[in-house]
Amino acid sequence: MTTVDSPGIPLEDYMLDDRSSYVKLPTVALPEGSTVLVGDEAWETAMEIGAAKTGNPLIAVDVYPGADVAAIAARIREALPEADVIDIEDAAAADRGVIDALISRNLTDDRVFGVMSHFTVDEFYDADRLSALQRRVEERNGPTVLVGWGADLAAGRAADALVLVDLARWEIQQRQRAGAPNWRAGNGSEDALRKYKRGFFVEWRAADRHKRTLFDRIDLLVDGNAAFETAGAVRGADFRTALAGATGRPFRVVPFFDPGVWGGQWMKSTLDLDPSMANYAWCFDCVPEENSLLLEADGRVVEIPAMDLVLSRPRELLGDRTFARFGAEFPIRFDFLDTMGGGNLSLQVHPLTEYIRETFGMAYTQDESYYMLDADDDAVVYLGVKTGVDPEEMISALRAATDGDHPFDAERYVNVFPARKHDHFAIPAGTIHCSGANSMVLEISATPFIFTFKLWDWGRLGLDGVPRPVHLDHGERNIQWDRDTEWVEENLVGQVEELRRDPGLIEERTGLHELEFIEVRRHWFEDEAAHDTEGTVNVLNLVEGDEVEVVSPTGAFAPYTIHYAETFIVPAAVGPYVIRRTAGSQSSRFATVKAYVRGTRSSDS
Repeated sequence: MTTVDSPGIPLEDYMLDDRSSYVKLPTVALPEGSTVLVGDEAWETAMEIGAAKTGNPLIAVDVYPGADVAAIAARIREALPEADVIDIEDAAAADRGVIDALISRNLTDDRVFGVMSHFTVDEFYDADRLSALQRRVEERNGPTVLVGWGADLAAGRAADALVLVDLARWEIQQRQRAGAPNWRAGNGSEDALRKYKRGFFVEWRAADRHKRTLFDRIDLLVDGNAAFETAGAVRGADFRTALAGATGRPFRVVPFFDPGVWGGQWMKSTLDLDPSMANYAWCFDCVPEENSLLLEADGRVVEIPAMDLVLSRPRELLGDRTFARFGAEFPIRFDFLDTMGGGNLSLQVHPLTEYIRETFGMAYTQDESYYMLDADDDAVVYLGVKTGVDPEEMISALRAATDGDHPFDAERYVNVFPARKHDHFAIPAGTIHCSGANSMVLEISATPFIFTFKLWDWGRLGLDGVPRPVHLDHGERNIQWDRDTEWVEENLVGQVEELRRDPGLIEERTGLHELEFIEVRRHWFEDEAAHDTEGTVNVLNLVEGDEVEVVSPTGAFAPYTIHYAETFIVPAAVGPYVIRRTAGSQSSRFATVKAYVRGTRSSDS
């Protein structure tokens, strides 16, 4: 992981190194005068807040599913020995069999895919037990602390102090890989993909739905990612002010890096990552539902899910038109796929919009593109079927390959295009594709996360020694067979259109296809390039040049430094901004790629 293990400890103690300009732990400033509480200071402060209202305070500690509620409760008992600390999950949660039956239709039998759910947290509790707990709370005669997911509901919304223990998705995944179960599931030994599925389709939907009702009321936010002894916490007012401030300036989320069977060496060397790792395959550097934000004051940080910003300030972040189209979701994803010195990605296809909606309950699909941040001389992209391919023959060959004894001849059926640095390949849903070895891909895509149908994985096992899942039945129903050689060459390859040329500046449209909702613009410049969000969120990456800074022409925010390969977000509320070389830049030219949602800029109307 690249996130901070113990945010209450000074940030510099957790920097992996300072040799690379790529910043692995970007922060968002807490308001001036904020204090990061450390360890038991949070629980003592919560008691003080409650005691200021009544001599018999009730404190609700609402815990995001994935955190260790028993351990949190034990820590609170040590910090507040005068309080009656109640684990509401043990006291009132529905029995495991009841929960499993409730969500079985959403989980399905598939190892990877389920159906998006609309559960609310109260549905996972036994009504009679919850009522009994609420009566116990009403009859209490001393300080009481309710701990667990939904503690706010158990308190009857009458808590004298409300605390949220928040947790990032990436941290939850790490814990599950290490053997942690899903919420009340007892499935610690289960396949990590099935655990993720349960979280993605059920738990996190309900948890975010519930958490969104808490943001305006919490008195404290506690970092659930860290060890309890040194975990950071911040007062609710400072948390809200920090998020409001983040929508008025550029910022970065905390990237995370993960190995894979096809992983390469580019990120390890260029971004100065842990050299002891065999490879790095992925980097999510702009996926707010997965990434974190680090809220910082006086060198100490509190880690929160970046999704908190999306859920709490969607209009300012996304813009009114993007929010109207997608709701409180961040629709644009930037991530890295590193195959330098590695292997091919799996041959795959993404579902069409109607299919993803009808089959999985997802509102939009994963249109995407490959921007080549770097490439060796032999780098290629597999894209679209070859003209004249017989669909039945190709599907039959793919099915035969699943036995491990009949490798699929990908180049017989799929187009192979050479890939060079700064090439951009559009990949609308339904187009068969994959990146070959020896490429460094900046993937710019929509954000439905996991809806990739693998068709052929080159006969490999996953890092866990288990064959990676292949979904031919889903894939067969989504491959668009008319996207053949001629169609791909005409629509998806080399689609660069120059829009403007001024002294020292070139603006280009590099994609995506007209079926995709994301627009991508590339700006080459020597000194600076002027931009305007025009009412919609912008996501950018510095794809050429060593270092630039983002500045406000009106001085609305302090200059924000960006280094090579860093992805950054410019909220819709920012409006005009300028990207310019810094005084210390050594590069002779620079380039950024910028993505935004088509049809949402004020100039589009």
